[in-house]
Amino acid sequence: MLEASVIDIFLQPGDFFVGDAECRVRTLLGSCVSITLWQPQARIGAMSHFLLPGRSKGTEPDARYGNDALDLMLAGLRAQGVEGSACQAKIFGGGNMFPSRRSAHPAIGMQNGAEARALLAGYAIPVLSACLYGVGHRQIIFDIASGDVWSRQFEKVEQ
Repeated sequence: MLEASVIDIFLQPGDFFVGDAECRVRTLLGSCVSITLWQPQARIGAMSHFLLPGRSKGTEPDARYGNDALDLMLAGLRAQGVEGSACQAKIFGGGNMFPSRRSAHPAIGMQNGAEARALLAGYAIPVLSACLYGVGHRQIIFDIASGDVWSRQFEKVEQ
């Protein structure tokens, strides 16, 4: 049961959120990836739910894409007085939703996970933990008050 003072946020695919210690952020991930950023002293954090690696081709940033999602998160953190380089990162998702399908290209989940790692390395943001890949989807809960992130994976059974 949630505490009465906690604001519960649910991210849809292509969403991101920046907030303070009053917020708890949730999402469900398949091949998508979530990056969480947390600044421990300020107890301010951000979380994305991106679907595709790379940058959108549009003129406006689009949080469905890894680069744009991270750029939007960092801008939101700066607006709160937090620099991304002062944050700790965690990465989740990238599950293979169709393990029996074979392709010459890496699965989209693998591409998303690699993109998240490369983006964070490019900004020199340390990754404290990662729970990536595997088969099936994950439920993610990010408690901005503590910086804790819970991940539960549900293996997909193909028929």
